[in-house]
Amino acid sequence: MLGWLALPALCSFLLPWTFTIFHTALGDTAPHPGPHYLLPPIHEVIHSRRGATATLPCVLGAPPPSYKVRWSKVELGELREMPILITNGLHARGYGPLGGRARMRRGHRLDASLVIAGVRLEDEGRYRCELINGMEDESVALTLRLEGVVFPYQPSRGRYQFNYYEAKQACEEQDGRLATYAQLYQAWTEGLDWCNAGWLLDGSVRYPVLTARAPCGGRGRPGIRSYGPRDWKRDRYDAFCFSSALAGDVFFVPGRLTLSEAHAACRRRGAVVAKVGHLYAAWKFSGLDQCDGGWLSDGSVRFPITTPRPRCGGLPDPGVRSFGFPSPQQPAYGTYCYSEN
Repeated sequence: MLGWLALPALCSFLLPWTFTIFHTALGDTAPHPGPHYLLPPIHEVIHSRRGATATLPCVLGAPPPSYKVRWSKVELGELREMPILITNGLHARGYGPLGGRARMRRGHRLDASLVIAGVRLEDEGRYRCELINGMEDESVALTLRLEGVVFPYQPSRGRYQFNYYEAKQACEEQDGRLATYAQLYQAWTEGLDWCNAGWLLDGSVRYPVLTARAPCGGRGRPGIRSYGPRDWKRDRYDAFCFSSALAGDVFFVPGRLTLSEAHAACRRRGAVVAKVGHLYAAWKFSGLDQCDGGWLSDGSVRFPITTPRPRCGGLPDPGVRSFGFPSPQQPAYGTYCYSEN
């Protein structure tokens, strides 16, 4: 009888402890009885664009007797956090590549918000504001998400030429970076339908399908198809790159130019031949619409269409059309130039 009576009491003692361990194993912060100093953010996702100034809010409801606030960026796919800034409320010190562009907002004495100037493509991701007071540390997590455009990319040699590291470099050379899964998913909801698989930033290989068809993974449901785990050095695919708003302008120079003549034409105008990411960003954010093929810096010839029409690519949807990689000596196209503001 005594053993039967002790069992409910034992369960009531063990169950909260068990669930606390379970939540901790999942990476959740277990509730604690002490005071909560950090206010939960109203918006956990902060939207911005390249070149803008972004503010990640972190506000104390009340300050503990002594404390520090540490901001860090959670590296995608890595079990580590990159420190950005540490402050004790009076003085702050920056760390790493973000430290020189980051500062505390200090709108009031309880404001520990982080301000990032000149937002770059690599700034997108998850951030943590951690209050350290020596007893019960707390943190809030926020996500900085850039408005941008995803574009598939392959070199002049044809499709499926990049391992992961080469795909990463190729995107950076074209004013972009490898897209994240979230960015590819967003592009898919906006109409991206592409039948070639490409690397993403997390090392996965996927492709977006809006219209399911036999040559493109079968007639299953539309969505983001995955190739599963891949070898980053041996396996070869295309790349899905991401770019955002530009600090300059893209403009078209007409003519029948070779690639070298295109470079000279842009230089005479105080500009350079545009990269693929430049053209996609100008199409996405500036509404660039030009029914003329033009050289780009990688040797490809493309043109951006905002308003589809029958004699301008023939396709019903807006987008950036490609003529592939003609011979650089072929004097048949104008060029797209890019100039910084």
